[in-house]
Amino acid sequence: MKLSYELSAAFQLDYLGMKGRERQRAVAKRILVVEDNDLNRKLFCDVLRANGFEVEPLADGERALDTARQLSPDLIIMDIQLPHVSGVELIEQAKRDLHLQAIPVLAVTAYAAKGDEEKIRAAGAAGYLAKPVSIMPFMTAVRELLPD
Repeated sequence: MKLSYELSAAFQLDYLGMKGRERQRAVAKRILVVEDNDLNRKLFCDVLRANGFEVEPLADGERALDTARQLSPDLIIMDIQLPHVSGVELIEQAKRDLHLQAIPVLAVTAYAAKGDEEKIRAAGAAGYLAKPVSIMPFMTAVRELLPD
């Protein structure tokens, strides 16, 4: 991944620069991050926390749907290339689940081939980002997908 962990200080500045109401709204939002790569998961979580979000990291895709049912997050960030289970399959299952279908999913993938975005969105993902993820588009996508 091209981003370094040291960049998180810049994201803290983003959070500190938010107006009071924006910060309060962000604090109330819970995000489930399903990412098997330790560095990517830590970076996503650090950036989200620095921007005032409550974050639940999860490395095991096989536990993603059960964890989402327990937490009722406002957003799920889903890696597509997970060991033992496809992120696309998890998105499809979530969209068929009465408890999860209203939760938006932001899909992230390192293997962006032609037609992948369409396939992933057809599965039910509300947003799509190709890795390496730049922070500004990442945070823009997160904010666009969160309900007010």
